[in-house]
Amino acid sequence: MNTPRPPVRMVLQVNHAEHTLSVAPDTPLLYILRNDLCCNGPKYGCGLGQCGACTVLVDGLPARACVLPVRAAVGHAVTTLEGLGTAELPDPVQQAFIDEQAAQCGYCLNGMIMTVKALLAQNPDPDEAQIREALRFNLCRCGTHVEIVRAVKRAAVLQRRASEGAAS
Repeated sequence: MNTPRPPVRMVLQVNHAEHTLSVAPDTPLLYILRNDLCCNGPKYGCGLGQCGACTVLVDGLPARACVLPVRAAVGHAVTTLEGLGTAELPDPVQQAFIDEQAAQCGYCLNGMIMTVKALLAQNPDPDEAQIREALRFNLCRCGTHVEIVRAVKRAAVLQRRASEGAAS
């Protein structure tokens, strides 16, 4: 029988801020993000790391927060949906999903947006096959796949424009 480990003091960097917490090291990162840090972008979906609803970025790479123990996030930059943009100034990826109305129920959007953010950091101009490959492990039961692919294409354009504007 596994006995839970006692809480230990940990420092997490989440959305560009440091948080000192006393938590059991094996606690899934998702629980800490939602329950302790009030980051409600990542959702509890399957609890097995298979649906993508809980996706966050860890050092810029997508990670499933429901199966990632909090101890594995120590010393790494964690970004949630809340760390991308604001209601007044959304991230280009968020804006593209809004513009293309790429949501129905919206439950999968956190994972879709976070995965797309990582994709565009690696490949700023993906073709449709690359988009579909990147999103293949993010499940959407509402059937908004066409709008999501369009949103990714729009996000690539918006992100390039934002980068060009920042370079000027």
